[in-house]
Amino acid sequence: MSNKIRLLFLGTPEFAGPSFEALIKSPLFEIIGVVTQPDKAIGRHSELKPSPIKKLALNYNLPIYQPEKIKTEIAKIKELRPDLIIVVAYGQIIPQAILDIPSYGCINVHGSLLPKYRGSACLSAPILNGDRKSGITIMKIDTGLDTGPILKKFKIKLASDENLASLHDKLAKLGAKILVPTLEKYLAGKLKPKAQNNRQASYVKMLKKEDGKLDFNKPAKILERQIRALNPWPSTFAILDRPDLKINASLFKILAVRNKVIKAKGYQPGELFETNSALAVACGDQRALIISKLQLEGRQALEVDEFLRGNKTIIGSILK
Repeated sequence: MSNKIRLLFLGTPEFAGPSFEALIKSPLFEIIGVVTQPDKAIGRHSELKPSPIKKLALNYNLPIYQPEKIKTEIAKIKELRPDLIIVVAYGQIIPQAILDIPSYGCINVHGSLLPKYRGSACLSAPILNGDRKSGITIMKIDTGLDTGPILKKFKIKLASDENLASLHDKLAKLGAKILVPTLEKYLAGKLKPKAQNNRQASYVKMLKKEDGKLDFNKPAKILERQIRALNPWPSTFAILDRPDLKINASLFKILAVRNKVIKAKGYQPGELFETNSALAVACGDQRALIISKLQLEGRQALEVDEFLRGNKTIIGSILK
């Protein structure tokens, strides 16, 4: 074990899982510990739920640390004597005192092509902005938010119907595929970090539930991208107010739409109408989105054809 790189892993959600397992399986590293976010209270009974990375670490019998704030663990991390720290979607800023501990520094697997999208919503941003590509950036961490020098970038094309769920899975797998080979070159001195061009940078804030509110005065294609970029979380919604149907100010979640918009003259923005046995909603540019999956508040998610069989009276409603 003495000739292996002593590695401390910091990560929390499912996105970090494939990279974590790739490191575990590599003969190059000895995983000396795992730092992940504290268990979260979930549901009506506030049952504590461990992070996906904690579950994996337990499967491999690895030491686990779950501080509320990583800065409280500086002394513990020094005791562990890591040669290298790998961070994948951990969820906290790493202070300089920790960055200085490992001789090979701290390396981050970032879910977009830096420097364009710095910040937490980097997976959604390329879809939301209509980009044709996204990818993984492997970078050294400094005290800024995703500002450190880049070791390697790997690009993928975005499908026309790409959503957050599909891109998440693609990039998680890509990160796992290229992380160890990139680290091998870096540790051997064959890969030098290159500074980012700050003039090309932008920051994407953390998504909140209210970011899913749809404004049907906007062009259809903008809304189509919003629906894909925020599926499955925080998901997109409007308000349906139909007292005559006993639906009073109810959330109307649009879970999926067809990626091709249609012409829709003569309808108000937000108006639901039927076209060729499909349900469409008019937008602000005299075009419409064809809804393929939806969910009314308090009810189960349904494909539109199934929904319309029992809810034809919803045609003509205005979503706000």
